[in-house]
Amino acid sequence: MDPIHPDQRGLLLELSERADETQRADETQRADERHSRQIRFAPFGAEGQARLAKAHALVVGIGALGSHVAQTLARAGIGRLTLVDRDVVDLSNLQRQVLFESADAHAGLPKASTAACAIARIDPGVEVVALDTEFDAALWHRLDRVPDLLIDGTDNFASRFAINAVSIATGVPWIHGAAVGAEGRAMVIRPGIDACLRCILPDAPTDGGGCDALGVLAPAVAHVAAFQATEALKLLGGRDAAVTRGLFVIDVWQGRFDLLFREAPPRADCEACGSRAPLAARTPATTHQANTASSYRSASLCGRNAIQVRPTSPRTLDLAAVAVTARAAGHLVDDLGGRALRVRVGELRVTLFPDGRALVFGTEQADRAIAVHGTLVGDHPD
Repeated sequence: MDPIHPDQRGLLLELSERADETQRADETQRADERHSRQIRFAPFGAEGQARLAKAHALVVGIGALGSHVAQTLARAGIGRLTLVDRDVVDLSNLQRQVLFESADAHAGLPKASTAACAIARIDPGVEVVALDTEFDAALWHRLDRVPDLLIDGTDNFASRFAINAVSIATGVPWIHGAAVGAEGRAMVIRPGIDACLRCILPDAPTDGGGCDALGVLAPAVAHVAAFQATEALKLLGGRDAAVTRGLFVIDVWQGRFDLLFREAPPRADCEACGSRAPLAARTPATTHQANTASSYRSASLCGRNAIQVRPTSPRTLDLAAVAVTARAAGHLVDDLGGRALRVRVGELRVTLFPDGRALVFGTEQADRAIAVHGTLVGDHPD
């Protein structure tokens, strides 16, 4: 083959650069077409869309609210989503958790990574990071990129107070949301501007009235998630002046909604945002119950008849090796594609994750869950 003449090499390089420019232009045109109706909305416009395309939101909890908000932001054209959830998909989720299907529930797949796959099918241009674990200050410090916004899709106040603490310590705004029965609420919280969650609710409710006891209507979820997603678009699109200040509350059954604590500033005497304590001091220690007789921490999953078991020290499980040992012991084992391992131990169902965490279904006894976990992974608590 004859060597390429320098003039030809230059021409080929020029043609290649032109092709790259054309491809980039085509991709931009396709993105504009995908989001054209949103761009035509004048208060948001092309500038808001451009800001959104560079933005990063972290959604904590990919259940009812989180799946709605994550899907909406993906369809809107956000640049990056980080999804965090400690749970697996269950049949009872499908009534209101829009990113999951029956097959996901039957397989018991982890929510965050399953939702990430669904979002990739919606728009492969959105960068998605899935973390099949729980949110806390330690996880925050392990993130490779600080998000521009935190979004609450959780179902418990320990997690919400943890988000609140991280937000105060870092200055990253967050959007609270909750839905139970036919009622819902949501609120934008910008540190130093808006009252934080503990300003309004210093202590977690103790009545235990969660969705497992009271049920939840999908339309209530949709209304709250719509509020959260809209406020997220305002914040991430640089439209801060349009942000709704106050606690949005709604009862879809009675057809009532209101806005409480309008433009409420932070409380000077608030124990969370009234001082500038370090992040570690602000993160609640109530997310887990410590087990003094072992190197594990445990937490009950709301309404699931399940216990989460988590090693106090970071570790990495060899799931393949655990599967071999479990099968040799006569347990039924399902490999969830390397993302997790499902093991049937008698009447208990255990889902093990690579980070050593486990969900033990079929018991509300922490000691029993910890013992089963230790047996499977080769640890033997004293």
